[in-house]
Amino acid sequence: MAERSRGGMLPIIGQRPTERADAARNRRKILLAASRLIAENGAEHLSLDEVADAAQVGVGTVYRRFRDRAGLVQSLLDERERQFQEAFMQGPPPLGPGAPPLERVRAFLHALVDRVEEQSDLLLVAEATTPAVRYNDGPYPVRHLHLVTLLAQIRPDANAHYLAHALLAPFSASLIIHQRTNEGLGVERIKSGIDDLLALAGVRAEPDPAT
Repeated sequence: MAERSRGGMLPIIGQRPTERADAARNRRKILLAASRLIAENGAEHLSLDEVADAAQVGVGTVYRRFRDRAGLVQSLLDERERQFQEAFMQGPPPLGPGAPPLERVRAFLHALVDRVEEQSDLLLVAEATTPAVRYNDGPYPVRHLHLVTLLAQIRPDANAHYLAHALLAPFSASLIIHQRTNEGLGVERIKSGIDDLLALAGVRAEPDPAT
């Protein structure tokens, strides 16, 4: 369920529903077990049966709680995504409010590189499991709306809606994994490329009329 930010503009991932103590305990055990298995073997081969065994809970408990592998992966992603959204909606500048729009766009895109890099294996599984859903649900619409809001302030003449999609396109986990693994690009090189993309798209600060 979504809630409003303090500014009342952007939806963010809401708080979890209240849980019984035993349900919350099982949830933590399952997520910790899944995180350990991913750290040891990667996310690609994660199975609910193995997670149940590692968490020492029944398989039915895992399925009732998360329904399927995609639901478990999404739960593993959610907590970190909440922190990321709080940072760009309510955190300190330049990522959060208080900096000029261009600085916020650049800080947001750089932070998004780090966000994808941090959980690239899980994000890759999420993209492969529900490829079409990512554009209509979850973090993507929030990120898109955030960029549209900032881009409209920088380039009122531009199609901010389309430009926001174009700037988010390089952030699929599969592309960043390819760049990191097959092309040998470091995180800073990717961020530098994003800066070049901003310049090519004409996203730049307006000159100060007083100078």
